[in-house]
Amino acid sequence: MSGAALAVSRGVARVTETALAPYQSAVIRIGFSATWLLFLLRELPHRRELYGPDGPWSWDLAHQLVADNGAFTALLWFRGEFWFETVYALAALSSLLLLLGWRTRTMSVLFLVGVLSLQNRSVFVGDGGDNVLHLMAVYLVFTRCGQVWSLDARRAARARAAHARGEELPDRTGPVLWSVLGLALAVITATGRPEGEWFVPVLLWAVWLAQGLYWLVGRYAEAAGPRILAAVVADVLHNGALFVIAAEACLIYATAGWYKIQGSRWQDGTAVYYPLHLDYFSPWPALADLLAGSAVMVMLVTYGTVIVQVAFPFTLFNRRVKNVLLVAMMTEHAVIAVVLGLPFFSLAMIATDAVFLPTSFLLRLGDLAVRARARLPWWTARPVPEARSPEDGEPARVGFPA
Repeated sequence: MSGAALAVSRGVARVTETALAPYQSAVIRIGFSATWLLFLLRELPHRRELYGPDGPWSWDLAHQLVADNGAFTALLWFRGEFWFETVYALAALSSLLLLLGWRTRTMSVLFLVGVLSLQNRSVFVGDGGDNVLHLMAVYLVFTRCGQVWSLDARRAARARAAHARGEELPDRTGPVLWSVLGLALAVITATGRPEGEWFVPVLLWAVWLAQGLYWLVGRYAEAAGPRILAAVVADVLHNGALFVIAAEACLIYATAGWYKIQGSRWQDGTAVYYPLHLDYFSPWPALADLLAGSAVMVMLVTYGTVIVQVAFPFTLFNRRVKNVLLVAMMTEHAVIAVVLGLPFFSLAMIATDAVFLPTSFLLRLGDLAVRARARLPWWTARPVPEARSPEDGEPARVGFPA
């Protein structure tokens, strides 16, 4: 076998036999769920004006727009405050559970429903980060983002330890949750909702059926072949979704950078000066004036932003340069969050950038978090078997996929 053929064979085996980047996908899961949860909590006093019955974008106007563009939103299924409050509460709850990594596959679907329902209800509410969150919520459904740093990982480790001792820990919560959600999905479909939308309902049914099939194969299949095939399909979907997330991040930066190059204010190095003098983007006027008062700093930030955004997609083939630009972009977003008052946009972009973080850095970060948690006076450590990646052994025979 030639060297090229051997490399292709190894690449195919790696993509089909392993769910790649488990720590990066966990950080993405935590980042986006935390971003959406914090946004919902911050806007809790204003939720009715933004997305509910008290908003200027009325129910009738939203219904007309959705009928034209075919967008999905559960808020238009029923009128009234009770339904709105229920959807808002479920959106916040699914974000919290996804953050903790409890039943991550199911919670990622409910997280998607919450994001689409609220954002498509009032499309004029947002700061740019909502578009990123909108897209990434779809991609998260296809990832195995609960392999590490999640309650699902703890449950899977305990199941493997019990299996090694000759015991079985049956998963009762998964089938019950699957049955309840299937009943709700059947009722919604039977009542003719959602009207005019097909992608999200089809996706919900597909995920629901796949969950059930995965559990049946893992629970009752005697031969290893069906279980291996189910794991391969899950791994391929996960790896494909991560590739799309990485490509999406590169596309965002590349298009933003090349569009900036065409602007005259970006060409003469003064573009950053103007938003610093807008009241809407000046939560700290003194800080904005300090930055805008230095012509050299304005020029450096303006040109630096363009250079970093245009160059980043081309640096992915050099790990060291990529890591340097990654730090620069994350720092830039942190500055935007403080100086321009766009915290959720910055959090969404930092969560997107996390797909490129080195695994060694994330492992060190995890170790630091464990040590910091152990120092808490009220924390009592519980012995939990060490979590293993899917490539370390055979897929578990019980439980719904994480």
